[in-house]
Amino acid sequence: MTEPVRERLLAAADELFYAHGMRAVSADKIIDRVGTTKVTFYRHFRTKDDLVVAYLERRAAAERAGVEAVIAAAGGDAAEVVRLMSAGLGEMACLPGFRGCPFINAAAEYPDADSAVRRLVDSHRDWWKKMFQDLVAPLGLPAHTGDDLMVLRDGAMVAGYLSEADAAAGAFLRAGLALIGDPRDG
Repeated sequence: MTEPVRERLLAAADELFYAHGMRAVSADKIIDRVGTTKVTFYRHFRTKDDLVVAYLERRAAAERAGVEAVIAAAGGDAAEVVRLMSAGLGEMACLPGFRGCPFINAAAEYPDADSAVRRLVDSHRDWWKKMFQDLVAPLGLPAHTGDDLMVLRDGAMVAGYLSEADAAAGAFLRAGLALIGDPRDG
């Protein structure tokens, strides 16, 4: 059975938006990739920005599931979560075609804070910050530690795209462990 058209449009958007940028990829290019018509495309997505939002929602759901799996695997231990995230970031950044964080990329392409894309980016980043805050709360650390860990993650994602993945992952690990006060070596 063939995958539904909506799913094929999202899969093509995921591949093309991440590789080339959301503004650079036209709806026509996605339509051509899927082998459908404009009428069918617009039946599923009223505008291209609606497709961008759906693409980012799909990415957000995947990220959240991955982070929740890491937290579960670490038994909620903040230092172990930082270690596992660092290892995952290093692996991800070594994959061919890695272009950093799709949400940072989307924020750069959609600077209008009132756009649906930017609101979704902000909402997902708020989720990350709260997750980090909840992770470090049992350690008695201030709430801003979640913001600090978010900045470290952002920096590691950008550095992983711009330079050596191992250096970015290692920096996230060392700085994250120092931030949460874990005396073990990163």
